[in-house]
Amino acid sequence: MNLYKYSKVYTKFLYTSLASELEYKVNILIDLLTAILSLIGSIFLLTIFFQNNATIGGWEFQQALIIQGIYTILNGITNTWFNPNLTEIVKHVREGTLDFVLLKPIDSQFFISLKKMTPSGFLEIMLGICLLLYCTKINQINLNFNFLTLCLITIICSICILYSLWFFISTTTIWFVKTWNATEVLRSFLYIGRFPLNSFSFSLRIFFSVFIPIAFITTVPSEVFLGISQIWKILLEVIVALVFLFTSRKFWLFALRYYSSASS
Repeated sequence: MNLYKYSKVYTKFLYTSLASELEYKVNILIDLLTAILSLIGSIFLLTIFFQNNATIGGWEFQQALIIQGIYTILNGITNTWFNPNLTEIVKHVREGTLDFVLLKPIDSQFFISLKKMTPSGFLEIMLGICLLLYCTKINQINLNFNFLTLCLITIICSICILYSLWFFISTTTIWFVKTWNATEVLRSFLYIGRFPLNSFSFSLRIFFSVFIPIAFITTVPSEVFLGISQIWKILLEVIVALVFLFTSRKFWLFALRYYSSASS
């Protein structure tokens, strides 16, 4: 893969997305207000759970805020890249414009995944980062190179797992045109990522670790942030992320073999 070529193409993607978004500048303020209210609502919901309990699943309120911060960042990334791009696969298949994507001299998965960007999602990412910085203060966390490296590794792995889950569902559009309901089900499951995994029953913890790996998306990075994660969990998350990325790529190439172009 020519990295210079792809970085240049992606720069063009960013430029066109920003130009399109800045046509309606008032929307940026509305999106910022929406993101702030959404975060306030999530924190308020968290306070309700802790109203009569000092801890939930062994997590105190100020520790659970870290999970909320990481969830907010990941949700911002979803709204910035995953949602505007991967939901378009349905349109490409239905209207036959996937033909034009496949004919372009760049990788089709790259184009499908990164063509659009919604800059308003950056506001949610920044709010999540601000919440994490606040959490470092109230939890008295010492920032150092090793700490930041492990946090970055686990969050990148979480992004990869989240992307793969979205991409798996979106790719099934080649067989089943209507996948919107499945996407909404995935979103509903991901909402659970705002809470500590230990707050659920044993059977649910197994389900959210094996079938839909929400544990690896929010809880493990939060444990790393607090310095209580075990090294085997971090290594396992890296392995899970690599497996998900590899299988999502293979699944996309497999699905394309069953795609009937509009011209055929």
